[in-house]
Amino acid sequence: MSQVALVTGGGSGIGRMTAGAMARAGFNVIVCGRNLTTLNETIANYAEGSISAIQCDVSDSDSVDQLFKQLIADHGRLDVVFNNAGTNVPAMPIDELTVEQWREVIDVNLHGAFLIARAAFGQMRKQDPQGGRIINNGSISAHVPRPGSVPYTVSKHAINGLTKTIALDGRPFHIACGQIDIGNAASAMTDHMNAGVPQADGSIKPEPTMDTQHIADAIVSMASLPLSANVLTTTIMATDMPFVGRG
Repeated sequence: MSQVALVTGGGSGIGRMTAGAMARAGFNVIVCGRNLTTLNETIANYAEGSISAIQCDVSDSDSVDQLFKQLIADHGRLDVVFNNAGTNVPAMPIDELTVEQWREVIDVNLHGAFLIARAAFGQMRKQDPQGGRIINNGSISAHVPRPGSVPYTVSKHAINGLTKTIALDGRPFHIACGQIDIGNAASAMTDHMNAGVPQADGSIKPEPTMDTQHIADAIVSMASLPLSANVLTTTIMATDMPFVGRG
């Protein structure tokens, strides 16, 4: 019987590519996101696999509750979550950041990740057979910030704590939790890097990117492990990007 996997932010980018890779690997995949049109485009892109969609705003607790009610009604259990949904705002110093912009990023990247992990943990704890795996999308910004990235960096640093706490608290219930920290995946969000992005020394330089398929393949590898093994944290990045030695 195929394992059931939920991919948040599954309507584009890393989420879309990962959903397709997981479906090809034999997972029964559910993608969720705010925009049902883009979710359906994901399904159409990977018609050879088992992918379905449920509309959900991960930052809204009622919406997340409805997501899990429908998912369990349709599939009976949940084996893997890729906690991927995220957003960002333009780079700026902290004093130029509005409270609304701060909340926009924190609500999705951190509060949303918490709501999804909380619901997944509860389902995995009570289902039979018990257990499952939660994979959080961190970022290399969970370790080293970019200039002007207060809300994004804070949200991703917090994901480190979320991952490690769930990994610890999940042990009695056969729930594994890991994190993938990604650097410069080629997508609409990184297209601007070809023209140059601010560096720590004040310069503007282009940065290399990597094919998102490599990230999707890494997540499938993490998701395919037995629950007796766990990748707690892993970093996948464009080889020549300024992370090691950044600044």
